Amino acid sequence: MSPKDITILGCSSQQPTRHRNHGAYIVRWNDEGLLFDPGEGTQRQFIFANIAPTVVTRIFVSHFHGDHCLGLGSMLMRLNLDKVTHPIHCYYPASGKAYFDRLRYGSVYHELITVVEHPVKEEGLVHEDDNFIIEAKFLEHGIDNLGWRITEKDVRKFDKEKLLARGVRGPLVRTLEEQGSVDIEGDRVKLDEVSWIKKGDVLAVVIDTKYCKAAIDVAKDAKVLLCESTYLEEHRDLAESHSHLTAKQAAQIAKKAGVDLLILTHFSARYQDSRVFEEEAKKTFPNSIAAEDLKTIQFPK
Repeated sequence: MSPKDITILGCSSQQPTRHRNHGAYIVRWNDEGLLFDPGEGTQRQFIFANIAPTVVTRIFVSHFHGDHCLGLGSMLMRLNLDKVTHPIHCYYPASGKAYFDRLRYGSVYHELITVVEHPVKEEGLVHEDDNFIIEAKFLEHGIDNLGWRITEKDVRKFDKEKLLARGVRGPLVRTLEEQGSVDIEGDRVKLDEVSWIKKGDVLAVVIDTKYCKAAIDVAKDAKVLLCESTYLEEHRDLAESHSHLTAKQAAQIAKKAGVDLLILTHFSARYQDSRVFEEEAKKTFPNSIAAEDLKTIQFPK
């Protein structure tokens, strides 16, 4: 079974620290690797995390402030060096197309990989394929900045004991799934009698925004919400002046949206200990975790 987890490659905000790299997050899910907001140094963080960069299949850039995109060019060049054969889908605000191109072609190299661009002009459905439904909403950060909502497709699960009890074995399982029913020795077995639909999990990523309805909409009923919390409530004036969130506000978003797990990230360098963010958030939303560089967090079951 493939992993279903989030590894924090960096959880700092604009200024890296001794213990926090620029932000970046790799989500391993359905045999894919979803990389969000690759800041400076992301390529090296993969080494420390002991994760092969070649796992990356999709790259999401919320906006084009440097701490969210300066690692994009080096990641694409690394995938090119590794000669990956799968396409690399890149999602970003369409208004930042010029910045995307500069980062992609910031140095001389012979491009071998296939990059599929998805510049987002309007919020809503961005992309849909066999694995995921990808939606985006514009957040409030002073420039075009996207919150991402990734939903895995619903899948049908079979009850092995019920299949055996009804005599459905081998190729008959596929026939049942394709036709909806199958006759076995005069007994008609219907698909819904031996299986159920597992709803796809939702991952919401809200990075760099002030408190807004769009953030709550993106996170609605998500299994995991990865959310910025640049400041503590004692510095809420700074959060508001720079269009960021406090840990308490991130927790309020998680609570209103009804998420299962909140992961706090994007911490200002003024704070040395990330546990203070977790402590503040837990007062409003108990199932909160503060990100740490190279920490891996499993999706809740």
